[in-house]
Amino acid sequence: MKSQTRKITEPEMNFLLRRGVAEVIVEDELTELLRSGQKLRLKEGFDPSFPDIHLGHMVSLRKLRQFQELGHQVVLIVADWTARIGDPSGVSATRPMLSLEQVRANARTYMEQFFKVVDKARTEVRWQSEWFDRFTLTEVIQLTSRFTVAQFLARDDFNVRYNNGQPIALTEFMYPLLQAYDSVAINADVEFGGTDQKFNFLVGRELQSMMGQRPQQCFMTPILVGTDGSQKMSKSLGNYIGVAEPPEDIYGKTMSIRDELIVQYFELVTDVPDTELEEFQQALDNNAVNPMELKKRLARELVTQLYDSKAAGEAEANFERVHQKREIPEEIQEYHLSFSEFAPDLSQPANIDISRLLVKIGLAKSRSEANRFIAQASTTIAGDTVTSHIAAVDSGDIIKVGKRRFAIVINTDIEKEEGK
Repeated sequence: MKSQTRKITEPEMNFLLRRGVAEVIVEDELTELLRSGQKLRLKEGFDPSFPDIHLGHMVSLRKLRQFQELGHQVVLIVADWTARIGDPSGVSATRPMLSLEQVRANARTYMEQFFKVVDKARTEVRWQSEWFDRFTLTEVIQLTSRFTVAQFLARDDFNVRYNNGQPIALTEFMYPLLQAYDSVAINADVEFGGTDQKFNFLVGRELQSMMGQRPQQCFMTPILVGTDGSQKMSKSLGNYIGVAEPPEDIYGKTMSIRDELIVQYFELVTDVPDTELEEFQQALDNNAVNPMELKKRLARELVTQLYDSKAAGEAEANFERVHQKREIPEEIQEYHLSFSEFAPDLSQPANIDISRLLVKIGLAKSRSEANRFIAQASTTIAGDTVTSHIAAVDSGDIIKVGKRRFAIVINTDIEKEEGK
């Protein structure tokens, strides 16, 4: 007999199953379970191939937290076993093969961010290898025998690739089965994730029934649109807001979202009441409010959630100083380096390779990204826009990329000369 939780009220039930929810399978069953007072086991799995969490992930994590506050148990599954397999066919760029050390490092980073949203004290962490390291070939064959190829070709992405004559590795068919077995291994009552996980959730539900367990409920949250307003939030697309980013960056990126996304972000990643959201939407429709004021409120809400109200106030002050008043931030990271390392022509050491410099000081992730910033005229040195990847830089110059990234560069070559 599972332990009990406190009784859920009708307003709580309505908020839990309506706000920020795309689909629940089966809603009537989940409603009955919630009213029964049973302590439910809430499954959330993650692929440690990519450890960073952004606001898109936060939509379902916030739901987990809401269930926790009613007394339910979150079970976080680290998919360490499948991450070490990757995609041996090389077809999937989203499933690189990882070493055990990489998996553990990514898992640590992920969990640090996960517990910024979900209550650590009420979370059970399980590693897939607990059960799959003991799996025998007999068990693998028994698992695969429970489903047909036709069932898996019904999945949209498999179906499209099959009809287009594109290869599908047998390994890819295994992942939904292994994810489904995770639900059996922990006896999950509810599995959480985005709508893109629907097929996998349903396989888990069916496998549990086959193996004598009560089938899990499938709780799916909407896909959050990225800051560009056109595609889903994704780190690879650069349209994301990371939960572990500094408060100033979270605040600044929030201020850059498209106006039409304001209410959606409030709905999916804050607890601002629905009545206020309706007022926000009406005010926007009637041009009765400056969208910037609502974005400031949204940014404060997010930074407060992920840090605290003090950090939110400081981030807002920084934004107003840097972006509205066009002032320089009070604190800028200094980098002491030899300019000669970046000088393609030693006869003119002041002219240095800006793209290499931006990568070195962390204002760009790669030279291609740095060159893109330069081509977009989003890079300045001492207030002057950089128009070429070779430009003059003086010791002590402030380099700015985009609206929020600053650095001061100090030429150690001069320091050495002065020290002679």
